Amino acid sequence: MANATKRSMLPTANGHGIRSKCWEEEALINTNLPKELILRIFSFLDVVSLCRCAQVSKLWNVLALDGSNWQTIDLRDFQTAIENDVVEKMSKRYGGFLKKLRLEGCKTLQDNALQIFSQQCRNIEELNLSHCVEITDRTAMHLSANCRKLKSLHLSSCPKITDLTCSRLGLSCHQLTELNLAWCEKISSEGVKSVAHLAMGLEVIILQGCPKINNDALHSLGEFCKKLRVVNLSNCRAIGDAGVKVLCENCRNMEMLFLSRCAAVTDASLKCMGENLPQLNVLEVAECHQLTDRGFKVLAQGCNKLMRMDLEECILISDNALGYLAVNCPLLEHLSLSHCELLTDDGIRSLAMGACATENLRVIELDNCPLITDTALEQLMVCQALERIELFDCQLITRVGIKRLKSHLPGLTVQAYFAPATPPHQSNPNRTRSCRCCCIL
Repeated sequence: MANATKRSMLPTANGHGIRSKCWEEEALINTNLPKELILRIFSFLDVVSLCRCAQVSKLWNVLALDGSNWQTIDLRDFQTAIENDVVEKMSKRYGGFLKKLRLEGCKTLQDNALQIFSQQCRNIEELNLSHCVEITDRTAMHLSANCRKLKSLHLSSCPKITDLTCSRLGLSCHQLTELNLAWCEKISSEGVKSVAHLAMGLEVIILQGCPKINNDALHSLGEFCKKLRVVNLSNCRAIGDAGVKVLCENCRNMEMLFLSRCAAVTDASLKCMGENLPQLNVLEVAECHQLTDRGFKVLAQGCNKLMRMDLEECILISDNALGYLAVNCPLLEHLSLSHCELLTDDGIRSLAMGACATENLRVIELDNCPLITDTALEQLMVCQALERIELFDCQLITRVGIKRLKSHLPGLTVQAYFAPATPPHQSNPNRTRSCRCCCIL
């Protein structure tokens, strides 16, 4: 009998022996492990792994497709293949369990499928529909009618979404804490007002790239949404100091503020931040050309928890601004100073002498800073935590200086660009000139 069993497990020409062994091993797992434990193990698997497990046996099919394993579904890896009927079937099967669904980039998804989804998945809390370009305000209507537990909604780059979506969401989704409307170009300040008046628990709002947003929207957010922690207004070129002032004075728990390419913002906004936002740890103000050292002095004195700053193309700041940051912002980890053409080695020295440099500074970007030389790199040798430095188009930086820096910080990644010296006059005009090169060391 033992020999017969042994023979049944041996490989055969048609593979039956191997399959028999797999069946026996799978049966042993089912015998030795309680169903509850197998179910618990399945709860850690992704969508693909669960679907594969469902094909192993009848028992595993039941356990893998149990609704408790499908509370969170991320379909980003299948975004080009997801069709409306898939979403509808998934909604009907797991509707009562589903809490988090990510359908980002499902370009063929339409309102009808999301109508069925909203009716079946009334416990949904987080929904990401970014880049679902076919959905319209009808989807917001369905969500507001059925999904009252919705806390986080991402609709970025959905070009058909209008202010009507904001009014619908504000009307019924009172638990909403996160709303992403980035690059929804039809959204205006009126839409933001309607959602701000009713969804007063908002903590995160992303309005990047919405050209119709102005100071009126910021007034409403500041007045009604005092719990805001993250506000992204990058590329909202119509906003200015008046709106930022109201926002800062009322939302004092702000942690992240994005104002890049808001050209009307001046030192007055930095002053308001310094006086009202002690918890601020991320600030992006790239291409805000009116900001000066005076504004950063007040900002640094009041915002001591700053960890990440993007000051790219703040063309008026000088070494003094870096001195203020070095003295007052010991937690600084990531600093972008690209195209700040007034900065010199003295500013980098001040930064390197600050508390942030020896322990926390990990990334510094100095692209197109024409006055920076190898001396600045020598100052940065004390920055033991430094992981990456960018030096594109820094014409006074040499390969020798970079090698010297890397000899002190061997784990450092240096991204640099070198323009070769002008070649001598060539008698053969058809001969190809040397090209520029970029190196990552």
